[in-house]
This record gives sequence, structure tokens and C-alpha cells, in this order.
Amino acid sequence: MKRFVLLVAVLLLVVPVFGTVAQDQTIVEVAAGNADFSTLVQLVETAGLVDTLKGAGPFTVFAPTNDAFAALPAPVVEYLTSEAGKDTLTRILTYHVVPGKVMSADVASGEVASVEGNPISITVGDAGVQVENANVVTADVEASNGVIHVIDAVILPDIELPAVDPLSVEGDIVTAGSSTVFPLTEAVAARFGDEGYTGTVTVDSIGTGAGFERFCVNGETDISNASRAIRQEEVDACAALNPPRTPIEFRVGTDGLAVVVSGENDFVQDVTTDELRAIFSTVQNWSDVRPEWPNEPIQRFIPGTDSGTFDYFVEEIFDEDEAPILASSNLQLSEDDNVLVQGVESSPYAVGFFGYAYYQAEGDRLRAVAIEGVTPNAESVESGDYALARPLFIYSDAGILAAKPQVGAFINFYLTHADEEAANVGYFPSSAFALNLAKLNLLAALPAGM
Repeated sequence: MKRFVLLVAVLLLVVPVFGTVAQDQTIVEVAAGNADFSTLVQLVETAGLVDTLKGAGPFTVFAPTNDAFAALPAPVVEYLTSEAGKDTLTRILTYHVVPGKVMSADVASGEVASVEGNPISITVGDAGVQVENANVVTADVEASNGVIHVIDAVILPDIELPAVDPLSVEGDIVTAGSSTVFPLTEAVAARFGDEGYTGTVTVDSIGTGAGFERFCVNGETDISNASRAIRQEEVDACAALNPPRTPIEFRVGTDGLAVVVSGENDFVQDVTTDELRAIFSTVQNWSDVRPEWPNEPIQRFIPGTDSGTFDYFVEEIFDEDEAPILASSNLQLSEDDNVLVQGVESSPYAVGFFGYAYYQAEGDRLRAVAIEGVTPNAESVESGDYALARPLFIYSDAGILAAKPQVGAFINFYLTHADEEAANVGYFPSSAFALNLAKLNLLAALPAGM
């Protein structure tokens, strides 16, 4: 087992939630003695792991609080405590356990093997210790058979979905919504067909809000594609349908647009959002943005107006008003990202934006511009620190999955291949946690036996 390295100074600043603990108590007994861990103890009992965690060990347990479990969707917790979800529950709980007694003085960035089998990623930084998507909030709670480190979120191993054979799937599927999610859903639908599905997947690009209207007001679609989370008024509209719908969220990727200049451009390194707005609208020359920049015309290469990338940029930078960007000078629009890439590469005074994957493939021929001091990369996009990053979703409903098994099969296929197809269409994958939670949402929603 890889050992962890040290963050004692940070961890000792945290006030322990356990108070005084008798070290002759086992890990289970220590947790049972604290009200903040009643959900964890209950789940350990449901999974039949009490005797295991009372064993000689030693064990290191990353223990989520009640609030951490409450952050999971209620249907997921219900599924995990059902007979159908017991094996998955056992895997999740044992993923929180590391063999051996690892104290905070031994903590280091890297991966460590869990009892479940999947590796756990540990990150040590100035803000503390992060375990996958969770933060250690209290460390070194010792027990007779190991040690507990308290974390503020549940961590998830790789969740396994039942295999789907597209050849055996019958019936049509109707989706609509975000133009940004459109190419991803379209790519998954094409792959579903390539692997044997003979039905029709309708994918309409009408915008997120219009998609939710079809899904929640008109009840016309099976899946709603969305480049933002569903709003409460849309949830309420779904509930008012007959029969009512309860939207289930599935994270399928992350959109991160790169604003790029030629590798020969030696003056644009970082811009503010106000400067970005000016660059893609009213100003003529680079010196109009900053006096120290060249007195040369800005050459603009952007996606066409039918592109979800264009829509997203306009939404984020121009508050949905496309008039300023379309009125800018020296503007070339294209639905072909390769045309945009070549255009930006052709001049040190050119600028453009498109999916990060297209920028990444060009190496030194292009350079990504930082926005408000943040450059696009997997970490800044996933965290949301990068200004042009946002999660991508699809939504459905358990009633739809029961009435139309083909929809559940398609979402299963979607989540299974989401990361690969996201990269293929120029997006970032979801975090491992977000994708695994989406898979749990699906398992919780599928009728028994599917």
C-alpha cells in the first residue's frame, strides 16, 4: 500500500467532532457513539459489515457525516438500502476503507488501494487533504482496530451498469433541448445505431429552456438535454403533468471553450471578461483593447450561429445578445472547427474560440488565453474556476423508464460511453464522482429486474 505524507499543521486546526474517545472501542463502536454518524452506522449494518469493521484490522476509515449522505439524492439512498442495491452499497462502504492504520503524519498525495479494490486518490494541498471529491475535516480519531478520518462527502468507486445490447433494444426515443449538448447526444445516438439499434433517436436542438418546456410542460420528450441544472419552476411544471414527472439528473460531460490565439502571438496572455467582450464585438484594433498591444486589426474566427458553441459563448459573454458579436469587423464564421483552427493559426493578430479538444490537438501552433487569470484545463474546467466552463446534463423520469425500456437502455449506453464521446466532440468528461453518481441515479430509477 502506498503511504500518505503529512498535513498535521492543517489537520490540527480542525475541531474534532468526536470529543474524547476510548481507544479500547472498535471503529464501529466509536462511530456508533457519535450522532453525526448514525447514517453511516445504519448503512454498515444494512450491508452486513459490522463484524468486519469490528475485526482486528487495523483499518483506516474515511467516514462521511450524516450531512454527506444527505447530499446524495434520496432515491439513491433508498436504492442502496434495498435488496437490489446491497452489493453496490457494500462496494461503496468498503471503498471508504483502507487496510492498515494510516495517521495524518503519513498522508501524501497519490493513490492508495481501498478494501473495495479501486484506488482512492489523495491530494495534499494548502487548504488541507482531499480524498477524491471529499475534504478531510477531522483527522486521527483512533480506535482499538484502526483510525477514522472524517470527510464531508461520500466518495464513490466505479459504478457498474448492466450491459446493454443495442441489437435487442426496440422502440423510438425522443430527445430535445440544449444546442450545446446536441452534438454529444447526437454522437451517442449515432454510436447506438452503429452498434445495432434499429429504432430512431430524435435529437432536436432547441435550447435548454425550450427543451424543458417540451419535457415538463408538454410532456412530449423522453429526455431533455440541458447545459444548466433544471430550475425549480421547471421541476414544478413537471410535477403538474398527468401523470406527473420527477426529473432525474444525469451529468454527461463538461463544456470548456478555449479562447485561442496563434502561437506567433506574443502579446495576449490574459484577458478580463470585459476585454473579451470588447475583443469579440465593437473594437477594431488590438490597441483599442490595451494601448500597449499592436495597432493591428483583430481578425475573428468563431463558430457559426447554428453551433451550440456560439450559443454558449453568447450566453456567457453577451448575456444572450448576439448582435454585438455578429456586428464585429473582420469576422469569419464556420461550422467546421478545423476551418477556425486554421484561420487563427494563419495570423498573429487572429483570435477565436472553440472546444478545448481542438486547441489541444494543435500543440504549439495555438495558445489558449487565460480569462481572469485562469487557463482552461481539466481541473479548472471541472471546478468551474474557468469562466467558460459548465456542466452538461440530460434529464429523464422513472415513469418514462418504466413505460419505455428503450429510454433506460439508451441512457445506460450514454453513461457508459459519455467520457469517450465527450472527448470526441470536443468537450471534457465529467468528474469520476459526477459520472458515478449519474450511474447511481439510473440504477435507482430503473424498474426492478432491468
